[in-house]
This record gives sequence, C-alpha cells and structure tokens, in this order.
Amino acid sequence: MAGPDPALGATRPVCVLVGAPGSGKTTVGQALAATLGVEFRDTDLDIERMAGKPIPEIFIDEGEAHFRALERAAVAAALASCPGVLALGGGAVLAEETRAALVGHAVVHLSVELPDAVKRVGLGVGRPLLTLNPRATLKHLMDQRRPLYTEVATATVVTDGRSPAEIAAEIAALLAR
Repeated sequence: MAGPDPALGATRPVCVLVGAPGSGKTTVGQALAATLGVEFRDTDLDIERMAGKPIPEIFIDEGEAHFRALERAAVAAALASCPGVLALGGGAVLAEETRAALVGHAVVHLSVELPDAVKRVGLGVGRPLLTLNPRATLKHLMDQRRPLYTEVATATVVTDGRSPAEIAAEIAALLAR
C-alpha cells in the first residue's frame, strides 16, 4: 500500500488514475480512496490552489502553455507526496516528463467511450478545451490521448454504464493482487 518508498525516500500514491474528461477520475477516485481508507487528491485542485483561481481562468488569463507548466509541477509534487489515490487531469499525460514520472507507479486508465463521456461532462461548462463544439473536441481529445493513457497504464478499467462503486471495487481488487 502507500507509505515511504525506500528507493525514493518519499511517499508514493497507492494508485494513480488517468483518463479522458468524463471517465470518472474524481468520482471513482473518491470512492476508491474511501474503500481503501486513504486520502484522495486531484492535481486539478492542486493547480487551482497554486494559481489562486479556477482552471478556466488560468486558460483565459495565461493560456494553455502556462496551465500545462503548472500541471507538470503539480503532478511531480503529488507523485512524491500523495499517500493515497491520485487523479491526474485528462491532459497531464501529454507531457513526456509526466509519462516518464509515472513509470513504476500503479496507474489505472479509466476508459470511457464518447457517449458516456458526453453525458458525464455535459457541454463543457468549466472545461476550457471543450467550449467550442464540445462533442467533436472531446472525441478528438479522446482519440489523441487514448494511446498515451494506454502507454502509462498498468491496468485499464472500462467505466461505461457502471457505477463509481463498481469501478472502485474492481480497482481495489486489482491493487490487492
């Protein structure tokens, strides 16, 4: 489980969740953390705390490149200090250094298909990359990122049509092996 990693001298996450917007990283992550009796941490919330404003405002005020730099820093810090379940933002895997940092971690890709993702994210409210033509943009993001999620994942769990509790139970069973 979590705790100090003697090789790294730091605390490591029990599990890192990656996936597209609408895959359930936050909802499933909270359910999994409760099941395992550990904390839940979301790097998007870490970024908002660091920046002192919501992610959509970061995109508007400073642009995506600035947001991605904050995201890389937030992920690196969380990987070194989170003793529980860690959810990464949907685009975190775009950074090569983040993908490299995930090596050796238990990384679960929460897989979702477009119809379920669209139902879950709505029409992009609060999601800056989905403000124009959300369905087409979400499909493009999913197609672009799916190979990266697969690259970093030690396991993939399908979330379509399933409850957060069911998904959390499956992940907990995977982690127990």
